[in-house]
Amino acid sequence: MPTPGLDGYAEPWRKPEHDDLAELARTFFTKEVLPHAARLEKQGHPDREHYLRAGELGLLGLSVPEQYGGGGGDFTHEAVLLHEQTLTGEGSLGLAVHSGIVTGYINDYGTEEQKQRWLPGLVTGELVGAIGMTEPDGGSDVQAIRTKAILDGDDYLVSGSKTFITNGYVADLIILAVKTDLSAKARGISLLICDLRDNPEGFNRGRNLEKIGLHSNDTAELFFDEFRVSKENLLGGAENLGFIQMMQSLPQERLVIGVGAVAAMQRAVELATAYAKERHAFGKPLIGHQNTRMVLAECATRARVSRIFLDDCIERHTRGELDVATAAMAKLYLTEGQCEVVDRCLQIFGGYGYTTEYPIARMYADARVQKIYGGTNEIMKELIARVL
Repeated sequence: MPTPGLDGYAEPWRKPEHDDLAELARTFFTKEVLPHAARLEKQGHPDREHYLRAGELGLLGLSVPEQYGGGGGDFTHEAVLLHEQTLTGEGSLGLAVHSGIVTGYINDYGTEEQKQRWLPGLVTGELVGAIGMTEPDGGSDVQAIRTKAILDGDDYLVSGSKTFITNGYVADLIILAVKTDLSAKARGISLLICDLRDNPEGFNRGRNLEKIGLHSNDTAELFFDEFRVSKENLLGGAENLGFIQMMQSLPQERLVIGVGAVAAMQRAVELATAYAKERHAFGKPLIGHQNTRMVLAECATRARVSRIFLDDCIERHTRGELDVATAAMAKLYLTEGQCEVVDRCLQIFGGYGYTTEYPIARMYADARVQKIYGGTNEIMKELIARVL
């Protein structure tokens, strides 16, 4: 039977092994990473040692098959890890991209040689992964990719630029969306696995971008000028499959975002409830005032409903039945809910909620990008409308 959480709710797919994983992840985040939070925020990127330690504990590549060094699990295990990371307030490690997206691309579409070559390093944390889709002139419109890869003997010469790349400042490996057929639009896109270690010739890291939130997680610009990549690094071993691969993988990416959104709602409600019980106004605790109770009740309900919707999507996804429109609904509804719930919970803190010494303020800033990356929420509405 699933183990209920503090609020009495238990995910229908949860098993004792998920509880053990949650405890391990929670301990790692709270005892080994969070003590460095202030330094990591100033630093603007995570410590490589924390990736290595996560790999040592078996927290990376949970859904990667055991034959490549992974945990042999499925998306539910990745969801537990990401939920615990958000719930503890740890925001430096880009695990949502590294394990939630990058390993999936290689495992799902890579050749056997590519899996054997790249997955073990991602699982141990010796390699940090990123994915490069977004370009300065195109965000959610992946068909507008301009970065090109021209065949030169046994190599591709890659030229172009990417921006807003999560993990881009520390990444050793990036799955790069490029045009291999310049005469085609979506049909001319391929994905290349690029080794960025030691900053190879033709590759340059730009700025680690300053953002209004997510200060301890790196987001970078990347530049390529006839950067040489072997044909053997073409994901799946064939050209012009990139758009299909991305479209098939985006539902999981949007589900990853949804996991963080629901965990953030849960954390915001817990923080605001605890504060409302301690803080006094007009002679009694804030929670003694009807308006405060009503706000918390509404936020707790939104968080619970969101968790149930998310769990339905997770179950569909593990059965291979999560369609594009439903994934878009999840991304839209859950991120909108995150921003609303965090905002309303911040209000309970009053002026303290606007100071960064309180976690709720940082959660407010961190939440805003959820409606932007993984495809803007406006694009999600378009995807949903197409099936109506």
